[in-house]
Amino acid sequence: MSGFLDALKVQRWDDHRYYHHSLVNQSLHFVSATSFLVAYVLAFSDPAMAALIGWLVAMTTRQVGHLFFEPRGYDQVNQATDDYKEEIKVGYNIKRKLVLLAIWAASPLLLVLDPTLLGVFAPHADMAEFVRHVGELWLVVGLAGIAFRALQLFILQDVQTGLVWVTKIATDPFHDIKLYHRAPLQVLTGRRTADAASEETSEAIAEDAIEPIPVEVSKSRV
Repeated sequence: MSGFLDALKVQRWDDHRYYHHSLVNQSLHFVSATSFLVAYVLAFSDPAMAALIGWLVAMTTRQVGHLFFEPRGYDQVNQATDDYKEEIKVGYNIKRKLVLLAIWAASPLLLVLDPTLLGVFAPHADMAEFVRHVGELWLVVGLAGIAFRALQLFILQDVQTGLVWVTKIATDPFHDIKLYHRAPLQVLTGRRTADAASEETSEAIAEDAIEPIPVEVSKSRV
């Protein structure tokens, strides 16, 4: 169990240090994380609405941060090129994200072409029912996206890496709120780039780590 938790800490640390330099991106992740928590609560009573919030608010703000605000040049802090960071990304790197987002955006067309989706749904009677069917379809797209990448990791790396990544994805909203709740105020004060060694971030990460994670160990386990 300790090995699983250690691997989870490494994945979280790499995700933060490699892909969250921009305070605007961190702020959008804070918005995304709070939206995901709302979706988590709604998922028990209204899965379709939870999926709509998850995709339209939480995923959109999260990916806008990565695609438009996160620096893509050479990472001076970690001494890593963007190509290297994309190559070692455990989850969805930019190319994989674009494919997933294209599938998500195009999926409602299936309901336009066939409102029953091969008999899965009763034909929608109004726009509200159509939107609800879209939400249910997007729920499947999201879960399928997680399952597909986990299966890839099982094959390309090992089962633990895949399970750790799924655990990280499920718990990211809680962790992101802890890490990035100060970012919106920092953006309002005029800052745009996070200090990699900031006291607040170091304290938040230290709460998860028994001891610091060396860069060499982190790279070898991605």
